[in-house]
Amino acid sequence: MTAPSTFGLSTEARNLHWLLSNLVEEVPGVHSVTVVSSDGLMLLSSDPGHHAARATGRQDGPRGSSADLATIVSGIGSLTIGAAKLMDSGGVKQTMVAMDEGSVFVMSISDGSLLGVHATPDCDMSVIAYHMALFVGRAGHVLTPELRSELRKSMESAQ
Repeated sequence: MTAPSTFGLSTEARNLHWLLSNLVEEVPGVHSVTVVSSDGLMLLSSDPGHHAARATGRQDGPRGSSADLATIVSGIGSLTIGAAKLMDSGGVKQTMVAMDEGSVFVMSISDGSLLGVHATPDCDMSVIAYHMALFVGRAGHVLTPELRSELRKSMESAQ
């Protein structure tokens, strides 16, 4: 699946697509990025490795699918929110999973949505966390129920 076209979307939706694409293109080590709603539905996706995988036969993302990254982000989010409740530790701000061949970062957005990033194992974690925080700061106040609905419809029409 490729990222949906921004043709016909509202200014706010196009801006979020631009922010997401910019995060992937400008931050070294980032393979793909997704935004998942609080109920686990993918709202935004940028999967640059998808096109390269076709040309080279190599996949950089989880199984090459942005939907797989969204599923992983949603699961990690649910697990950490449950853990925080069990430990009476308040809300979860950020989660990072470091693996031999990659890293996954998950950050909460103000409305309960999650921003997820799949990156290389040698990425600069502080740079990725900084840029994720910038995205959350810019996206959090515009991610209204109406915009979430528009983004969901856009993702559904792209499938």
